[in-house]
Amino acid sequence: MIQVCSQCGTRWNVRDRQRAWCPRCNGALLPPSGSAQAQWGPQAHPPAQRRFGPMLPSGYRWVAVRPGAPPPPRRRPRELGPTPRYQAIPRWGLVEYFDSAPEQRPVRGGPSSATVRTTLMATMGALGAAALVHLVRYVLLIVNRTVLLNPWLAGAATWGGVVVSVVATFMVVASAVVLTNWLIARRSAAFGHSGRQEPRSIWSLRAGCLVPVVNLAWAPVYVIELAETEARLRWLRRPIIVWWVVWVMSTVVSIFAIATSFTADAQGIADNTVTTIVAYLLGLSALLLAQQVFLGFERRPVERPARRWVMVADKSAPVKPAAPAEPAAPDGPGAPDDEHVAPREAASVVEPRGRNPAA
Repeated sequence: MIQVCSQCGTRWNVRDRQRAWCPRCNGALLPPSGSAQAQWGPQAHPPAQRRFGPMLPSGYRWVAVRPGAPPPPRRRPRELGPTPRYQAIPRWGLVEYFDSAPEQRPVRGGPSSATVRTTLMATMGALGAAALVHLVRYVLLIVNRTVLLNPWLAGAATWGGVVVSVVATFMVVASAVVLTNWLIARRSAAFGHSGRQEPRSIWSLRAGCLVPVVNLAWAPVYVIELAETEARLRWLRRPIIVWWVVWVMSTVVSIFAIATSFTADAQGIADNTVTTIVAYLLGLSALLLAQQVFLGFERRPVERPARRWVMVADKSAPVKPAAPAEPAAPDGPGAPDDEHVAPREAASVVEPRGRNPAA
């Protein structure tokens, strides 16, 4: 048996026993059969009619909706994908593009700094190896005074010295060519940056740096001119002079060793071997000092000036005398109060007198 609530419209299965009140809203239950008028009588009105208007058929209830067309269905939010992850900082967005023309800087020619350093290191290694081979040869000459040497050992010592001397000579020439090319390119960049023209021609620079004996007088002069153009002669004067002196000594000893290398007696060969060892060591020292001069130039680019402008006080401006310091007022009961200070003096007071400064 089914009974419908007259207030909430809920259908209740009461089985075979008729009920009067709704268990949910405590409203009156309609009879299982017949109309509402038959149940309540012609003059009676059920509670639902008194509250909500005319009586609804069984199984229906009032629903409040807004006037007009039904509202559109609510769109469900789109499902978001996984959180994006980047292996590197993204470069999209927040990029500013400027239409100004890029600054054109003069391209510096000549060998690179790494090429010059590599050539100098290889040449110094060849000179050191040549000095070591001639030292071994001198030791074998001393041993040969009392003991007969093996022909293979004597031949290796003789021809080994010749081979290493030829290699060292070629490496010295290569270092001279590389340093000359670097000097020409550096001078061109320095004079161009300072707004002047190169006073020396390329052929005069090459002749003054590569011709033997002539380069002793002109190559250091070219280097000093470069240091003056870059305003670095104050820091590079001493290294250039030391390199110049050692280079002259190395050239003199090398010429003497070549002049005495045609002797045939045993004592003359030994003396020439010692002179050759000293010449190679002086050449190694001169090349090491030349590298120091080269690094002195390469530590600072041509475009970066060696001077630094600082602000100093103008001595021509009159200096106002400082106001005399006033004696400190004693602290205590007899100290003057703040209200008795003169107006001009009170304007310059930072801390009130007779009181501790604020924390």
